[in-house]
Amino acid sequence: MEQVIYVENLRRDFIKTKGLIRRKRTVTAAVDGISFDVKRGEIFGILGENGAGKTTTIKMLITLLAPTSGVCKVLGYNTYGEEKKIRNRINFIFGGEMGVYRRLSGRDNLQYFANLYHIPMAEAKRKVNEVLEIVGLTDKADALAETYSKGMIQRLQISRGLMNDAEIFFMDEPTIGLDPLGARTLRNLIRTLKEHGKI
Repeated sequence: MEQVIYVENLRRDFIKTKGLIRRKRTVTAAVDGISFDVKRGEIFGILGENGAGKTTTIKMLITLLAPTSGVCKVLGYNTYGEEKKIRNRINFIFGGEMGVYRRLSGRDNLQYFANLYHIPMAEAKRKVNEVLEIVGLTDKADALAETYSKGMIQRLQISRGLMNDAEIFFMDEPTIGLDPLGARTLRNLIRTLKEHGKI
């Protein structure tokens, strides 16, 4: 199977400086020498306690943070220095309720993101209907997102992530704030998306 993510001895340090006269520098290793690889079609998860560096690792993979050292490649390209070759081929969703415009309907949220992805209008309408169907929100498509449950908002976030047909779909704590049933439903949805070649 084709390797789509390759990480070797990846490290990310954060430097904090205190004091105006006697400047004291402290270095915190948020990610300290991790290595892994992911094959195409694989569902891969990073587990760890709060502060273990999971989100920092994802931010390096999605080209938002530069590594301090090590190798970090997505789709064969370095995530720092070759990020323009990666960004239109991936997508990312946050855990929680960030990234959704609550005063817009589910459909309007997706239309908005279709515009950001420069999807032509006719194709965008078809795509919006398709992803709403996939995530099970067709019957609530025209309701305002502020009326959605947390689980529905997560499904809307996933549908947003599907709009650009990304080759790799990153999720940061997608089940945060969901009850056990909602978390199970979301995990089942992720498996369904994999079976349909969506992630």
